[in-house]
Amino acid sequence: MIIDAHAHLWDPQAGRVNGKPVVPLTGGKSDFGGELRQMMPPYMLDGRNTVEMLMANMDYARVSGCVITQEYIDGNQDAYLLACREKYPERMKICCLYEEKPIEDEWLSKFDGVKICGGRLENQDLLAHEEIFRQAERLGKFISIDMADGDAQTDAMERLIEKYPDLRIAVGHFGMVTVEGWEKQIALAKHKNVYIESGGITWLFNSEFYPYPSAVRAIRTAIDICGIDKLMWGSDYPRTMTAITYDMSKDFIEKTTKLSEEEKRKFLGENAEKFYGFSKLDIPEKIINMVE
Repeated sequence: MIIDAHAHLWDPQAGRVNGKPVVPLTGGKSDFGGELRQMMPPYMLDGRNTVEMLMANMDYARVSGCVITQEYIDGNQDAYLLACREKYPERMKICCLYEEKPIEDEWLSKFDGVKICGGRLENQDLLAHEEIFRQAERLGKFISIDMADGDAQTDAMERLIEKYPDLRIAVGHFGMVTVEGWEKQIALAKHKNVYIESGGITWLFNSEFYPYPSAVRAIRTAIDICGIDKLMWGSDYPRTMTAITYDMSKDFIEKTTKLSEEEKRKFLGENAEKFYGFSKLDIPEKIINMVE
């Protein structure tokens, strides 16, 4: 059972970066605040990052479920994600986007969780955003947060965790693992309801590339800090697919000899199944491909 704890969808992309618009072009490219960037694989011709494309990739890689997070650079995708989950209610958990303003209870109740782009907040002090943590706990939603680099926000996060002990929190990008101080983000998972997901880990170790031995060593370090039961796999689809295939984003975990089979099972799916509350997931059928 494999679950992707960090993926993105948008239709259309309509975000901002450093106050400038992010606009989809053709061939998987985007105008990224005035710079040309390969935002998606080139076969995504029309700038649409659709749920149907993701499900096809998941089926091929035999990934059962996914968690759709959000990012300011893609724009608010709340309405599209609600439509996506309506199509695939058993396979998806979705986050609404926190944009430094109140979210009505009625709206937040439609989602499974809320995404906070901690490193992109205009006010980087997480304590200034306490209300969204209080609201998420009260409504039984989880928080998905990509924190600012290193330990810049860990003290504030620790205080919020202690104040809202029943709130489920998933820290993304594996604590920004290639930045000094990342271990302090991982250590937050010593609290019972805080987990770490690895969305973006192949991006952070892109200069090393597949099979990412340093990423595997970082996972072993994280196991020493907080235990394997608190760690979850994420792909950061589709941006990381500009360098590798969707299947490769987990394949290096499946093939490494540095993790036990039990550790792989927990990391790739069992921990996410527990944290996000998935049920009734099926394992996609193995299809023999043309090179096998």
